[in-house]
Amino acid sequence: MAKILLIEDSPTDTAVLTQLLERHGHEVLARASAEDGIEAARAEQPDLVLMDVVLPGMNGFQATRALSRDAATSAIPVLIVSTKGMETDKAWGMRQGARGYVVKPPVEADLIERINALLGG
Repeated sequence: MAKILLIEDSPTDTAVLTQLLERHGHEVLARASAEDGIEAARAEQPDLVLMDVVLPGMNGFQATRALSRDAATSAIPVLIVSTKGMETDKAWGMRQGARGYVVKPPVEADLIERINALLGG
């Protein structure tokens, strides 16, 4: 079981993803903004971060870059989960330090496979 930080501003997506992750035995911490998510990542040291891109204030690309460049959080893999599905979005997300990119709505089996791969499972 992993501790997964979900940074997502949509209450519906948060509920759906939380249920999906908990069904697979993971503990989920949810934050609705990038700023709160970065703070939670530093404090909680989750095993993985699931990052939305379209967020209030700082966007998910900026937050991913902040996490990947901060010595306190750089070892935590970030998986972007976003409706922004263009190849340029994916490439940009990876350049910011993301370890993977999944387009919403994710296929459950694919998402869990990606998460397990990043967790080394």
